[in-house]
Amino acid sequence: MNVAFIGLGVMGYPMAGHLAKAGHQVNVYNRTQSKAARWAEEYKGTYAETPAAAAAEADIVFVCVGNDDDLREVVCGESGVLKGIAAGSVLVDHTTASADVAREINAIASAQNVGFLDAPVSGGQAGAENGVLSVMVGGDEASFTHAAPVIEAYAKSIRLLGDVGAGQLAKMVNQICIGGLVQALSEAVHFAKCSGLDAEQVFDVIQHGAAGSWQMANRHQTMINNEFEFGFAVDWMRKDFKIVLDEARKNGARLPVTSLVDQFYADVQAMGGGRLDTSSLLKRLETKD
Repeated sequence: MNVAFIGLGVMGYPMAGHLAKAGHQVNVYNRTQSKAARWAEEYKGTYAETPAAAAAEADIVFVCVGNDDDLREVVCGESGVLKGIAAGSVLVDHTTASADVAREINAIASAQNVGFLDAPVSGGQAGAENGVLSVMVGGDEASFTHAAPVIEAYAKSIRLLGDVGAGQLAKMVNQICIGGLVQALSEAVHFAKCSGLDAEQVFDVIQHGAAGSWQMANRHQTMINNEFEFGFAVDWMRKDFKIVLDEARKNGARLPVTSLVDQFYADVQAMGGGRLDTSSLLKRLETKD
């Protein structure tokens, strides 16, 4: 299938690569053209100078950018995807954004007879590189049926969860869970160290029991070693938490722990840790006033 991929960040670059490896003809766009050229050379694909040009011949256009404003620019801007995409094609947005912008773009796309799916992902950079992401999707059944077999190139799990916006709402649920888990894990690592326990042995045991989680399995060792220069950045998590908390104010959900963890991440930012992995919540506990 002819596809386009817009946005070659730490997630998009390998995701587009998996599409090429699966045999699709992939045309990419990235704001930094040198990265697009490097991707095209590495994966034997092509690259375009604008999102519209990348989308022109595509059956499916994938987007994975930073936030609502970035998404509007690459999709609805003067040289955006919707200026080039053909009627009958499907636009799949993997950005973690608001449910409101998903509905906004869907309305514009629908007027052009373009299908739209909001399809944020979970699994981090490692999940993207290994092709085992979880994909939460909102949209209509026909667009999902068309796109899902292609998304399988980089996904372990894909689920249609409702109308447009449902994917973004599900991703908010995902981020709520992660925030609470990482704070609890940070406190557990801190407590184990303060208690004089061999933290490595403790977590090697308990990760296989009821306390186990992806965060514990993948982050306890790096946290014990005070290694945080990798992974999903604190700045990105705070962006996601703003989306979550804004939505909660509209739907009436009470999120006291998420609100508190958001402020803890603000403390990490104030310490200069905005680009550190989210597990750097531990640094806040271990920094002496």
